[in-house]
Amino acid sequence: MQNDSKYDTVFEKIDFNINKLDAKKYEGCTFSECIFQHCNLSNIVFTDCRFVDCDLSLATLAEAAFHEVEFCTCKLLGLHFDQCNDFIFSVKFKDCVLNLSSFYEVKMKKTLFSNCTLHETDFESTILTEAIFHECDLTGAVFENTNLEKADFRSAYNFTINPETNRITNAKFSLHGLPGLLAHHKIVIE
Repeated sequence: MQNDSKYDTVFEKIDFNINKLDAKKYEGCTFSECIFQHCNLSNIVFTDCRFVDCDLSLATLAEAAFHEVEFCTCKLLGLHFDQCNDFIFSVKFKDCVLNLSSFYEVKMKKTLFSNCTLHETDFESTILTEAIFHECDLTGAVFENTNLEKADFRSAYNFTINPETNRITNAKFSLHGLPGLLAHHKIVIE
């Protein structure tokens, strides 16, 4: 039988494939070195929670809610954040691997991505106004019809963003990022 909520609880080194999550809401909780790989997190609400050194790869996120949630040094491969409840979606990522994940049409204003690997991550039609991509590797990341107004890419690298198909007004880029903005013109920059 599921409890309704867990508050201010620390979960350490738990494999949630074996020990299933037993609440519908987690508030102020910390998950440290836990395994959620392939777990079904559908309809679970996480508020003011931290995930540290966890593996959430290929977890199911249908209508999961993440409000003021921080992911630190986590493996988040192939996650469909686009399936989450978007009503109060607010997250930050530090030192995470988010390869092959999808944020399609997610509203992520002011989101922090710090020192993350985002290979082939889908940001199509995502609202990333004022987002910060600090020291992030965006190899193959998809930006199409994405709102990147006032976003900060000054220390990001390996990105390709077409200014003609994305909103980039007042976005910040460094000189070393210019090739990623001009790639669609098929010119050689040396």
